[in-house]
Amino acid sequence: MSDIQIDCNFDSGNVEVLSIDGSSAKLAIRKDHMSDFNQWFHFRVSGFAGRELVLKLTNLNASAYPGGWPDYNACVSEDRTYWGRAVSSFDKNEENGTLTIRYTGQSDIAWFAYFAPYSMERHHDLIAECAASDGVSYRKLGTTLDGQPIDCLEMGKGETQVWLYARQHPGESMAEWWMEGALECLTDPADPVGRSLRQKCSLHIVPNCNPDGSRRGHLRTNAVGSNLNREWSNPTAEKSPEVLCIRKAMDQTGVDFAIDVHGDEAIPAVFLAGFHGIPSWSESLQAGYDRYQAILARRTPDFQVELGYPKAKAGTANLSMSTNQLAERFNCTAMTLEMPFKDNRDLPDPEQGWSPERCKLLGRECLAALVEWLEQES
Repeated sequence: MSDIQIDCNFDSGNVEVLSIDGSSAKLAIRKDHMSDFNQWFHFRVSGFAGRELVLKLTNLNASAYPGGWPDYNACVSEDRTYWGRAVSSFDKNEENGTLTIRYTGQSDIAWFAYFAPYSMERHHDLIAECAASDGVSYRKLGTTLDGQPIDCLEMGKGETQVWLYARQHPGESMAEWWMEGALECLTDPADPVGRSLRQKCSLHIVPNCNPDGSRRGHLRTNAVGSNLNREWSNPTAEKSPEVLCIRKAMDQTGVDFAIDVHGDEAIPAVFLAGFHGIPSWSESLQAGYDRYQAILARRTPDFQVELGYPKAKAGTANLSMSTNQLAERFNCTAMTLEMPFKDNRDLPDPEQGWSPERCKLLGRECLAALVEWLEQES
């Protein structure tokens, strides 16, 4: 039988082919450019003609987050629209950590990825569709080092300044799926959640903060290896023009409420991270965050508060991270929303795991929680 073919020379593609034998292959993940981060993979396999594929991603003990591999199943699609999961297993003792993906498809071609990709072409379609919606204005905040625009969509005329931004870490593609769901809600003239927020708020939405890393197939950095979510205290045009232009725009409008949307490799749950430990932390400031978290937990069973990150001790918050920087800079309610690469522990779905569809639903639920939060604020 002939050997399979493996390709990744496309938007967000990332894999190194070490060897191929029939329908089996040994692979590795490329590091982000000018960085040691590596975890994101996205590649195409063809020519397997109904045979079982056995794909081994090796050297994963040296990846950015080795804890992301146990109990993880790779994402797979034959039509690039519906993304399911391929049965996968992790052996930390094989080839310095190996994820073995097994898959038998109906087609002769399939795409595999760490999470369902959100392409730059889809991003531009999203921007174009939303910018053409009634009451929406488009603003180019700046330009990346690769020459791509930092796109911002703005709507609403209320006094409360709301910033939603995603994909500082480009491999966390679930963040832009969340954005698509949120924007569908906000631009639907019949959706009461969107209508209410447009009345009460001025909304500023950056669906992709790191288009260079997204197109290059990076996990966590931009074109020159900068981790954007460690650049907020001192962004520069040379290392982090993305953060520089977004923070400048925030300074112009002010910020009352902000969500930074991410994905977490290891924790199988949706959760929030706040701003404990910032210099100006206060009980009243914390109360706004706590109230929003409680509302979201009540609204959707996809969200929980048991699993998450440890809270920073007083005075130890890292102000180079956007949530901490914004809470300190604007005395506002800011938060980081994390979604899983794995399945959701509380509501598992063996077919898809955590999926684009659930990301989009969560986007609307987060906005609905904001409507209720604003009612209690007034």
